[in-house]
Amino acid sequence: MTGRKMHLNAFLMGVGHHEAAWRHPRTEPSRVTDVRHYQDLARTAERGRLDSVFLADGLAVRGNVRHNAFGGLEPLTLLAALATVTERIGLIATASTTYNEPFHLARKFASLDHISGGRAGWNIVTSAGEAEALNFGIERPAHSERYDRAEEFVEVATKLWDSWADDALVIDRYTGIFSDTEKIRPIEHHGRHFHVHGPLNSSRSPQGHPLLVQAGSSEEGKEFAARHAEAVFTAQQTLEDAQEFYADLKARLPKYGRHDVKILPGISPIIGSTEREALRLERELEELITPAYGVAQLSGILGVDLSDQPLDGPLPALPASTEGAQSRFKLVTDLARRERLSIRELIGRLAGGRGHRVIAGTPEQIADQLQEWFQSGAADGFNVMPPHLPGGLEDFVDHVVPELQVRGLFRFDYEGRTLRDHYGLPRPAARRDEVAAVAS
Repeated sequence: MTGRKMHLNAFLMGVGHHEAAWRHPRTEPSRVTDVRHYQDLARTAERGRLDSVFLADGLAVRGNVRHNAFGGLEPLTLLAALATVTERIGLIATASTTYNEPFHLARKFASLDHISGGRAGWNIVTSAGEAEALNFGIERPAHSERYDRAEEFVEVATKLWDSWADDALVIDRYTGIFSDTEKIRPIEHHGRHFHVHGPLNSSRSPQGHPLLVQAGSSEEGKEFAARHAEAVFTAQQTLEDAQEFYADLKARLPKYGRHDVKILPGISPIIGSTEREALRLERELEELITPAYGVAQLSGILGVDLSDQPLDGPLPALPASTEGAQSRFKLVTDLARRERLSIRELIGRLAGGRGHRVIAGTPEQIADQLQEWFQSGAADGFNVMPPHLPGGLEDFVDHVVPELQVRGLFRFDYEGRTLRDHYGLPRPAARRDEVAAVAS
């Protein structure tokens, strides 16, 4: 099998991405904190030879938990448990640069990379929600300030991962030398946001650096991705918007001396053996939507309280932008205006994927849609967001993946052992400043 191949990531969220999935008989909402549930999902994704599984995260209660299933498991802890029951599939976790310190996260991701044998990935977020800031006793930093901190955060984390040379470990029992301290160096970072001496208290991990993933699509987000990201999770509703984003981001790479980033739009596939069956499942899920939950979610995206607005009326006048998630704000407002949707209709459109594209159809129809985007300069692969779990992931792995394989669009087996191998990325060499070595 030759030619360009898709990259597929399984975005695991509770019992599914549709906000009403927990009410559907195909799911078991009591399992949202059951590690065995996630281990089963990871094994299913690995059976399908997917590149990776991904866990999102936030540092506050997400949405209105009166009307939605919420687990809230910390993703790095959970991924360590998934590493023990899988062998090849990548393990990507979200972690915030706004409410963490570089040393903490550099150490945790290095540990996950060691534990998993080189399968760790970091989805870098700046945390747009006000509720998260309140949990840390601060005001939410402005959008540009969050990205400024993120730039320096990644710089420090990278220095820490590089503070041990690949050959620093000697492990010579005869001489009594465990490591060559000439090859373990402090980083002596002194910047605007961070002062970190180093080195990291963990040897260099199998991948050198975890795979760096990013999901913001604002101007600052795209520049950040062009400078740092090796994969980008993004949301577009139309082929034209996806092509524009793809071309824009790829065109930004050369000024940073870079040549490639994998762009993976989110898709939520509702799969049936017939189109009629898929559309019936889509209707069943829509009929279970709780309007109060949808209003709260939409209010959070837009930064405007919509609780007193008529459900069958249009969106009220909105500010031109937000200090929250700017790219999602624009996607949602553009969708509402383009299709002249009422608040109720907009809630229904967002319920399946929070702004990501929802596709209902047979495995062949789903594969047709993915192939069109993949071959039309809109995607290097997809961030697969099953509407219900575990069945939605099983349907994708057992029926859509084989269809992509016979079309020559996806691998039949893994060709390497690390997440970087799956993405065709080299292991980065340690870039260590010439500073004093650690005292012997």
